[in-house]
Amino acid sequence: MLLLHPHAQDERCRVPSQHRTFRVQRSGGGPGICWKLQGQNRRKAGYVDPGRCTGCGLCQEKCPSKVPSEFNFGLGQRKAIYTPFPQAVPNKPVIDRNHCLYFLKGRCRLCEKVCETHAIDFEQTDRLIEVDVGSIILATGYDPFDPRRKPELGYGRYPNVITGFELERLLSAAGPTRGVVEIGGKIPQSVVFLQCIGSRDKTVGHEYCSRVCCMYTAKHAHAIKEKIPGAKVTVFYIDIRAFGKGYEQFYERVQKEGVIYRKGSVSEVYREGEKLVVKAEDILLGEVVEEKTDLVVLAVGLEPRKDAFQVMRTFTIQADADGFFLEKHLKLDPVATSTDGVYIVGCCQGPKDTPDTVAQA
Repeated sequence: MLLLHPHAQDERCRVPSQHRTFRVQRSGGGPGICWKLQGQNRRKAGYVDPGRCTGCGLCQEKCPSKVPSEFNFGLGQRKAIYTPFPQAVPNKPVIDRNHCLYFLKGRCRLCEKVCETHAIDFEQTDRLIEVDVGSIILATGYDPFDPRRKPELGYGRYPNVITGFELERLLSAAGPTRGVVEIGGKIPQSVVFLQCIGSRDKTVGHEYCSRVCCMYTAKHAHAIKEKIPGAKVTVFYIDIRAFGKGYEQFYERVQKEGVIYRKGSVSEVYREGEKLVVKAEDILLGEVVEEKTDLVVLAVGLEPRKDAFQVMRTFTIQADADGFFLEKHLKLDPVATSTDGVYIVGCCQGPKDTPDTVAQA
């Protein structure tokens, strides 16, 4: 959205939020004539008028209700009235009625009392909106793989087994720990990264490579070395796929910084005292190794969104064997679909990194 923000200021561009398309009708057509698409969208009530809201944040500061933050993967908290993420468009808060005390118990309304512009509107309701367009671009993204489907790795049982997405939020200066990497109040002195979790794995039905995991692990390993000088960082991998411009050079740089790469598959993660033990096969040494560590980071892959099938039915498009949206022709028409006027961009078509997604868009 940061890249698109200047274009969004054009008077011909509308950026409606909180919308979900549930029906698309086509009219017109014929030789040389483009389809006319009519989309029916349901606008979910946010109970905040974005036209009046100044984004001052006072309502969020005063709200007494706290719940785990989805954006921070549960590592931090948010309020019942909140801005979904820092670069949200529009960058205005919405009210989560499932946790708001007014909707649950009929009391509070503190956000309404402190709002000087009277932007809070508890009377808002969901609305149906119809839009006539010439084409539709689907950019619905992906879901991260849930490592609970690999119980032998200990995710969900041990608090110091986390995903790469969770580590990303810990490393962020705007994250729940303001960039301090700590688990249970302790800064880890040893970190083990496990690659291809949920990718290239027939046992979970994902035989494809997720393309981004090798390099985001290299980035995270580099950041750990910067933030925790002297920390031991080890990466267990199947293959390293550093395919992008400058990626191989960065991979070599990380190794020179002291990150240890061990080729082999991990069989289990278990606790031994205050440490975690990673049991794995080191293929190059030809032996089974047990690596003790303070923190295990799972490089989870990308998979189709849970609502992908519903989107396919709405727009009458097809999916490939892995569940990602299928293009008309991989080389000759790589963004068109089997439905005229409907196009696909980004990770809804298959795993991609940021440069490839932006270039395709």
